[in-house]
Amino acid sequence: MALKENLIGLERNDYKGGTSTLCQGCGHDSITSGIIMAAFEMSLPPERVIKMSGIGCSSKSPAYFMNRSHGFNSVHGRMPSVTTGATVANHSLQAIAVSGDGDTGSIGLGQFKHIVRRNVRMVYIIENNGVYGLTKGQFSATADKGQNLKYAGRNEMFPIDLCFEALIVNCGFVARSFAGDAKQVRALLKAAMSYNGTAVLDIISPCVTFNNHPESTKSYPYGKENESPIHDIHFVPSFEEITVEYDPGQDFEVKMHDGSTIILQKLDESYDPTDRLAAMRLLEGTHRSQKLLTGLIYFDESRQTLNQLLDVPETPLSFLPEEALVPSRARFDTMIEELM
Repeated sequence: MALKENLIGLERNDYKGGTSTLCQGCGHDSITSGIIMAAFEMSLPPERVIKMSGIGCSSKSPAYFMNRSHGFNSVHGRMPSVTTGATVANHSLQAIAVSGDGDTGSIGLGQFKHIVRRNVRMVYIIENNGVYGLTKGQFSATADKGQNLKYAGRNEMFPIDLCFEALIVNCGFVARSFAGDAKQVRALLKAAMSYNGTAVLDIISPCVTFNNHPESTKSYPYGKENESPIHDIHFVPSFEEITVEYDPGQDFEVKMHDGSTIILQKLDESYDPTDRLAAMRLLEGTHRSQKLLTGLIYFDESRQTLNQLLDVPETPLSFLPEEALVPSRARFDTMIEELM
């Protein structure tokens, strides 16, 4: 039976935003619904959430969920640096960022790599459709080699795998899903919201206008036919006690930083999401077989976040008085003398 109210007394409608202006059937709207349900079920206070985005169809999504939250639509590809500043200034906020394959994989690739490297605490959602839908459907950096589009011709470039890129710079939470798989998307979102660090969630989100033909790996027909989940995934909040033994083919418990848990029902291939090299081999294997690998690809809770590395005080910087942030004249003069 569906909950009418969550633990903080809010209803699902309290997590909605404005009416979507995206194309009917766009995968991005399915992801928005998943964010709304995940935040509701996790009892996230909307006022403690900052919604971040860049430029593109994907970056319109934050307008469609949590209208009581803070939000910032940044310059194209620069969302990660703005999010870094916001979370360092006020670490009490939960950052939920929505980007696209162009915003992340092209102009913003450097920023993406560095925010993962620094391990800024945030949920980084990539709505990946392989095209620039906002500018009439040109190929993006994640487009399939050999893909043909009506207005863009044939793509001869190899695609960038954003999950692989995240693994290379030691991201501690890497997952992929398909917008048409609402149950898995919601479970992964809830897990990402509980992770203490950068949680990258690459969601294949078909563009119904420019890239929804069966030959595209970013389409609904291809996704439904070729999706290959590496496990069934469920999210169990920390207030639900559970004891699990780990054996091949049985459940595998991954304890999150805050005490909440991801439960993975492992396949007979005994896939271990804490093995980084195994994750890379798995991604490479699915590239060769042209399968859509979904699920939690890699998990590591041992890394320190950027705020921990910077030794940011318990009181958020944005709450400190000016005298605590600005050095006195005497201290400033001493600093100048030390540099001379």
